[in-house]
Amino acid sequence: MILLRVDASIQGPRSASSELADLVLAEWTAVHPERSVLRRHLAADPLPADAWSAAIGAKFTPEEQHTDVQREAFALAEDLAAELRDADAAVLALPLYNFGVSQHVKTWIDLAVAGGGPDEKLLDGKPVVLLTTRGGAYHPGTPREGWDHNTGYLRRILADVWGADLTVVEREFTLVGVNPALDQFADLAAAMKATAHDAAAAAGKALATR
Repeated sequence: MILLRVDASIQGPRSASSELADLVLAEWTAVHPERSVLRRHLAADPLPADAWSAAIGAKFTPEEQHTDVQREAFALAEDLAAELRDADAAVLALPLYNFGVSQHVKTWIDLAVAGGGPDEKLLDGKPVVLLTTRGGAYHPGTPREGWDHNTGYLRRILADVWGADLTVVEREFTLVGVNPALDQFADLAAAMKATAHDAAAAAGKALATR
């Protein structure tokens, strides 16, 4: 069994999304210490931003006419699709940036789609845990309700396009304690963190029994 873990935070060891993914992995590896974890960090080791257009160009160009750039880009796209196709489960730590997915995540998604077959469900029926975090608050009733264009998009891609059996764990107000303007929300943020950590651990336990 292969578990694919993908991170995308630019925060390094301070990453709230990676912290949640660590909790999921801890529960999973406690049950399956012998099983493989394939890791990809889209921020620490970013994919080339121009590879997608080259890969798409390759798909619509006869193979014997491919340039070296197209050949390399399409091989990368096929590799990314294969990582998803070959995984038995996935843990994806993908935070919100500027109200949507980061450029790193969008490049990864676009390339994987390009590398797969027409309408291929790369995660068809596979258990996937999405850990997503937000620095502010966007839940119903907040001033920025509706500004989260990350979570809905990821649900569409992971569940509807790729066919994953999706579990979503969310945490808001990760910038409380970092941005002084949010200090008034310290208690609420602490409660949200605890809830998210409990949900991540529960998701890891559920994943381990699949």
